[in-house]
Amino acid sequence: MSLPDALTSALGEESAVAEVDLGGDDTLAVTPTRTLVYRAEGLLSDEAVEEYPHDAERLTLSEGRRKAKLTMEYGLDGTETLSLPSSRVDDALFPILAGVINAAGITDPGESVLKTFRFSEITLIITSKQVVKHIGAPVWTEEFETFEYESITDVTFEEGSVATTVVLTHDGRQDRFKIPSDDARAVREAIVDAVCAFHEVDSIDALREQVAEAADDDPDTPSDAEASADQLDFGEGIDPLGANPPAVDADADSDTGSESTASEAVGDEALAASLGEGESDQSTPTTGGDHSPAAGGDHSPAAGGDHSPATGGEPATADGDASSAGDSQPATESQSTPGTTDADTDADDAGPATREFTASGSEAAGPADQDELAETVATLAERIDRQEEQLARQNELIETLIEELRRGR
Repeated sequence: MSLPDALTSALGEESAVAEVDLGGDDTLAVTPTRTLVYRAEGLLSDEAVEEYPHDAERLTLSEGRRKAKLTMEYGLDGTETLSLPSSRVDDALFPILAGVINAAGITDPGESVLKTFRFSEITLIITSKQVVKHIGAPVWTEEFETFEYESITDVTFEEGSVATTVVLTHDGRQDRFKIPSDDARAVREAIVDAVCAFHEVDSIDALREQVAEAADDDPDTPSDAEASADQLDFGEGIDPLGANPPAVDADADSDTGSESTASEAVGDEALAASLGEGESDQSTPTTGGDHSPAAGGDHSPAAGGDHSPATGGEPATADGDASSAGDSQPATESQSTPGTTDADTDADDAGPATREFTASGSEAAGPADQDELAETVATLAERIDRQEEQLARQNELIETLIEELRRGR
């Protein structure tokens, strides 16, 4: 195909690696670094040559019924839009994509682009050394993945009624992506032929046998399943609190129980001593003062009145109080016995159980119950620490996995 003089002049020292007829006298020529479009002279325009460098960061294609627009974004340098007939899009896009990935350094010198596939949400570029995959509505961005044939050990296809899943096994793990089932046969042939040609085998079955023999010769090489498990090991998971509590050392239990018992004994003695002092202070009768219940004042129940069992002017003793309480008439039984407090009266009325609790408030929770509570708290604390460590490890693994996915590994 002879090129117009204006296009040949624009090429300069570069040679066109692909030429596409755009209809009429218009021609598209692709070089390793740029795309040139020759527009022939028409009724409304003069002869012109348009230039589109391949160092684009993003390619977006919008198609209409008659024309399509390929937009190339160059970051801070702006954007350029190339108009093409819709019937020529696939022919032109194939060499342009090859030039863009070459300018981005994805392909090496001497590496050739064999086939390109463009679907609604995925673009596949099959080269002589790798498969380049881009997911998304744009035809191309800097977010892409590459699968080199050198590391690929198996290629399988899981067919479906609507979509077919391509499974590439490499570096001990599998990558999956879906393609329309209508195009599955063409994609299968392109990938399988490229992989087999790189490994110099006739079929994928022969590649599997070659990989198995290499694994037998090198016993230290982990299998695909083992390598995948090593890379994606998220630990044993998080155990719920209280499930399968760890064994507790019997010696530690005995030491803890002894310390707890000794501490409770000291607490009980201190409490009993304080209660004993309080009771002795309250039960000791006083003989002097105007407010003493034993004094012979006007308001004293022990005064020498008609209803007093004690003799006038004599201080009442504990024995005298007890006998007086026993000999008094029913009308006076509701009165408090001199020398006692309301707290003592309430404790007597509450019965033996209440008096026992009042004497020692710590008896409700015995040493055994406190030992069990302390053991439960220690067990829960240990399990919480272990779960926090597992969460931290899983977080690190997830961050590593995300980083590898971003880098296209």
